[in-house]
Amino acid sequence: MADAVLFDLDRTLVDLQSATDYAAALADARRVAGPLAADDAPATDWTHETRAAMALLVACSGDARWEAVSAAIAAHEAAALPRSVPMPGLHEAWALAAVVPRAVVTLLPEPVAREALARHGIAAGDAELVVVGRRPDDRPKPAPDGLLRACVTLGVAPSAAVMIGDSSWDAEAARAAGTGFVGVPQSAAAFPEGTETAADLCAAVRRVLGG
Repeated sequence: MADAVLFDLDRTLVDLQSATDYAAALADARRVAGPLAADDAPATDWTHETRAAMALLVACSGDARWEAVSAAIAAHEAAALPRSVPMPGLHEAWALAAVVPRAVVTLLPEPVAREALARHGIAAGDAELVVVGRRPDDRPKPAPDGLLRACVTLGVAPSAAVMIGDSSWDAEAARAAGTGFVGVPQSAAAFPEGTETAADLCAAVRRVLGG
């Protein structure tokens, strides 16, 4: 059994991505970012605009433009919150995982992530819930920084934690951090062949906990 569970948020716990106008977010972010290095972020089953917006954040990591690019994207993510929906099995899975320390590690900004969770009845007003969102001093997924920060906060070794997420970026971040990983794919193209996956969120939690 894992000593801690690290959850991705978008399309793992709550679907905000489908409600977010990432085409508009990308256009706004590109106006702020200007010329950037070539995109070498992993392929995913996200929409082209969603992946391109997240790849801008990766490309801007450590750059003075990062906060302005993040804010341009965040405005659209926050605007979509009322249209977000819980993923199937959200509350059951969250309750199942309560037997070990839990954290949420997401590409969303922390305030948007906390509001998304609270809107769907997860830890509303719980300041002790560990939520590691995108931030200027951490490289975003697929880098391992957020996962490692969560493990430090929870007081567990990365090797004793397991990440549950919907995308290849989550899987790559887990590999780089040295945590375990179980995927909850939303399409057949979500992960490379050989990635450990579960049929749904509850099944993923049960597998992580040895159930």
